[in-house]
Amino acid sequence: MQEPEPLEAEFFCISCRTPFLNSFPLDFEGRCGLCRSGLRAFDAAYSFGAYAGALRALVHLFKYQSMEPLAEPLARFLLRSLPRDEAFDLIVPVPLHWRRQWKRGFNQSELLARRLSRATAIPTRNALRRVKPTATQAGLSNAARRRNMVQAFVCRRTQAVRGKRILLVDDVMTTGTTAAACARALKGAGATRVALLTVARADRRLAVRDAVRMDSMVGGNVRNGE
Repeated sequence: MQEPEPLEAEFFCISCRTPFLNSFPLDFEGRCGLCRSGLRAFDAAYSFGAYAGALRALVHLFKYQSMEPLAEPLARFLLRSLPRDEAFDLIVPVPLHWRRQWKRGFNQSELLARRLSRATAIPTRNALRRVKPTATQAGLSNAARRRNMVQAFVCRRTQAVRGKRILLVDDVMTTGTTAAACARALKGAGATRVALLTVARADRRLAVRDAVRMDSMVGGNVRNGE
């Protein structure tokens, strides 16, 4: 399997690090529309690579095939993505609903968070609880994803997060709605800052490039009379 590569982009939001093909979606400060509107809720987001190719395959093996030893190399990707100019007081994993965790046998985000904690000496705490058994986010629109996550999380360790800079850990960031719901719960409990750290993130540029490539192929076939 090919070694996963770090995510690179010429244009990206300075807050959520969403990569873009050009600067059009960004304001003069470099923020995207979702961050400007406050819908993100978290203050920053960092990811190692795009949720595609070898990295996607590793995450799937870890998450859906119960290959728990993969937590170690995936946590090293997290460590490589951790910003060196930020300090954090606490690592908090994104929780699963208890039914889903019982079915899977583990919470992949917690395994990653604990390994990152050992590498950084930042304490980890299961400060969040998922109280709403939300439907899967796959296939939902952004607005539907946000509705799906309304009041899905509560902070059960208020004293632990009050006044703290929180590093929220998850395996994948797709649209950021799950992380935003977690960040709201943490800030509602008094956290001063919440940054998201994930192994991978969805890269919409890939879909755009694939569509352009397909259009080019179709156009070429038409011109060639095929």
